[in-house]
Amino acid sequence: MMREIDISYRTMFAELTQRTLDGQFLADFPMEGWFVTVTVKDRNYWYFDLPDGEGKYKRSYVGPESDEEITARVKAHKQIKDDLRERRRMVSTLRRAGLPGPDTFAGDITKALADAGLFRLRAVLIGSVAFSTYAGMLGVRLPSSAMQTGDADFAQDFAISAGVQDSLPPILDILQSVDPDFRAVPHQADKAKEVAFQNGRGYRVEFLTGNRGSDEYTGKPSPMPALGGASAENLRFLDFLIYEPVRTVLLFREGVNVLVPAPERYAVHKLIVASRRLTDTLGRVKSDKDLVQASLLFEALVETRHEYELVDAWEEAWDRGDSWKEGLCNGLLRLSAKGVKALGKALGSKMPDLEKLRADDRPK
Repeated sequence: MMREIDISYRTMFAELTQRTLDGQFLADFPMEGWFVTVTVKDRNYWYFDLPDGEGKYKRSYVGPESDEEITARVKAHKQIKDDLRERRRMVSTLRRAGLPGPDTFAGDITKALADAGLFRLRAVLIGSVAFSTYAGMLGVRLPSSAMQTGDADFAQDFAISAGVQDSLPPILDILQSVDPDFRAVPHQADKAKEVAFQNGRGYRVEFLTGNRGSDEYTGKPSPMPALGGASAENLRFLDFLIYEPVRTVLLFREGVNVLVPAPERYAVHKLIVASRRLTDTLGRVKSDKDLVQASLLFEALVETRHEYELVDAWEEAWDRGDSWKEGLCNGLLRLSAKGVKALGKALGSKMPDLEKLRADDRPK
């Protein structure tokens, strides 16, 4: 049985998430500016106007008015106070209690991008760095071996990037503030566009987006207006992963407020992509890690009584078509016994018949 974290630490993690959002909000939007609403395609969005001292102002995207947390902070802007020392104490307490955080370099990269406004512009932290946040979010202990990574991945929906009318500073400048050795990596299909950045030790930062409705974008980079000159790699299934991301905190320094995929979507997505990795050594290693993370999250979601969210995510993926069903079934065939048991407990009669899948998978 997966060990749950004491309720006091779960409460502290939730409070830290709120405090880091408050702190980031005040840093992003100084007291001398003001908020305005802008209507785009019948939806209202918050923007922030900051005077430049010369009779003009810079307008920055804040978020949709429908986001209750954002709107509450807009209304309480003057009352928000940041306490870095207390937040650092909370992070240290949670780390000593066994909750994981990123390695120092991944933390520095994520914090630099967060401070530049990446998550304000609705980008999403994905991959193993995001996985490390699920322990605190779900209130369970997850093994640190499932979180080791040599890269950091971020995703953004193309429509959001095109619609916010705001942008980060140049991505390369942000990354070089952490490590001057970072350089842009030209995309293989279009050398003029950059979706990845790498330093001298091979640490890679990559930007991704979901395929926009057809395979014509597969293998091609998409220009992302909000990403400071960077483009993003189009990937199938990614739109499912980053739909309605959740806000949480990365346990690093005073805490970094980030957006990550909902854990149930992360788990189902990992099951699909595990069977679609390259079959070389690196591809097999990544595939194995995909399955470990999916299995751990299936167990955690069931153990913490979030099986209904898991069922909803599974059914959405299953109903998307034959290629999605094939990916789910192929992943199931390689999933650990504990993961299969947890998923079966959640799905009940909707669980695919593994014996039949194994029979169909045997060479004819």
